Amino acid sequence: MKAILSLISLLLSATSYALPAPLPEAPVLAAKSYVLYDYSSNQILLNQNGNTRLEPASLTKLMTAYLAFAAIKQGTLALDQSLTAPTEATTNNSGESRMLLKTGQTVTVDELLHGLIVQSGNDAAITLATSISGNEANFVALMNKEAQRIGMKNTHFTNPVGMPDAQHYSSAYDMAMLSAALLRDFPEHYPIFSLRDYTFNNVTQANRNRLLWLDPYADGFKTGHTESAGYCLVGSAKRDKRRLISVLFGADSDSQRASESQKLLNFGFQNFDAVRLYQNSQPVTQVRVWKGTDRQVALGFRHDLFLTIPKGQFAQLKASIETRQPLLAPITSGQQLGVLKLTLAGKPYAEFPLIALDSVTLANVFSRGWDSIRLLIQKYSPW
Repeated sequence: MKAILSLISLLLSATSYALPAPLPEAPVLAAKSYVLYDYSSNQILLNQNGNTRLEPASLTKLMTAYLAFAAIKQGTLALDQSLTAPTEATTNNSGESRMLLKTGQTVTVDELLHGLIVQSGNDAAITLATSISGNEANFVALMNKEAQRIGMKNTHFTNPVGMPDAQHYSSAYDMAMLSAALLRDFPEHYPIFSLRDYTFNNVTQANRNRLLWLDPYADGFKTGHTESAGYCLVGSAKRDKRRLISVLFGADSDSQRASESQKLLNFGFQNFDAVRLYQNSQPVTQVRVWKGTDRQVALGFRHDLFLTIPKGQFAQLKASIETRQPLLAPITSGQQLGVLKLTLAGKPYAEFPLIALDSVTLANVFSRGWDSIRLLIQKYSPW
């Protein structure tokens, strides 16, 4: 069965989808690669070399933070828990960013998270890593395992801080996925990323993310820099209920990574609209069910569904639904029963699964037999 709808929503899946032409003219930025991601609709709005493997520098610490948040959620770590800074965390390498821990110093997990995120402290990252996994090697294995689970296909870590290594790399796209996972899985910890400074050991250090000063709507995420990586920045801003995430690798200076990231965010907010098309569990259509206790089942989505499209192109959005037929009971709630196909201005846009909003159990023997006869007649009927 294929029903043609004038307009319909789509299910937010784990995969993000790039927008097709026609698109607003995108800015050309002074960076090696960059991605603009709409968190609300799970769509990539702009991708320039976004899958290229590059050195992430201290953007690595986003994964270190993710695993620390996960440990807190799992109960193996607590914000008020005191840890001891190990010698390997306090070894001072020239030019290294630090929260200024001293060997053997007692520090809380909450302080370490602030030192990690706001001050980009390598000492904070290593202290957390060794406390969570026993040593850095075990923690790195955990980082790579989690990267695979999130779907970071062009990422491999060799350390928890972002020191240069030939086998330590990521991509702008992967960092967008990691940032989205941080927001989705640990929203209670996200406010730390918006802090402009943090004081520890009587020393106040400013957050290196200049977007927090340039854009009143910016509230994250993280900077990174090494000589070989250049200047990197994962930024995020929320205007009204809409959030965008910008990722930029390889700018030439601190000020440039901020200004170019600002251009990315402005491009997204000024040239695209995000529209909620369906609410959570709102039925989209009904599909005939055979051999079940119910004759129909509603198809829909398990999330509020937002769609981001170029401004002024909403009327050009068309959709069709394809379902397997005949559809036989039993059916489980959440089971995929169809596919939604969207086009914009006549060009393919995206495909998303439609799921059953309810379960349908098997009917009794008599009803199932009667439906079998009807299906057989329908199969061989000339009309």
